Amino acid sequence: MSYPEAFRYTKDHEWVSLDGNIATIGVTDFAQKELGDIVYVEVETVGQKLEAGTVFGTVEAVKTVSDLFLPVSGTVDELNPALANSPELVNTDPYGEGWMIKMTVDNIDDVAALLDAAGYEALVG
Repeated sequence: MSYPEAFRYTKDHEWVSLDGNIATIGVTDFAQKELGDIVYVEVETVGQKLEAGTVFGTVEAVKTVSDLFLPVSGTVDELNPALANSPELVNTDPYGEGWMIKMTVDNIDDVAALLDAAGYEALVG
């Protein structure tokens, strides 16, 4: 599996892409394969300021429902509107059109502290 080098990763299998203090967050290719066919993404935390590690939503697959954990502290700004009608984008393009949320990060140094691509790849083997 290949993981974008410019992204940061969590042990909970989320990825983070940073542009200034705005982070785009989704689940990794490894995570979407483990979950199987994704049928629904629910995020009811838009507009909320949350701490790192807090559940910001859930992803429902044919065989399971899994919590989504915020990688860093900040405010959830936006849910990917395309997921409402096409949740399968998480499966087909997890690092592109299948992104889940955008958020304003409280401290961008927290993003740098997450796993790099090599560290995440070592974690998932």
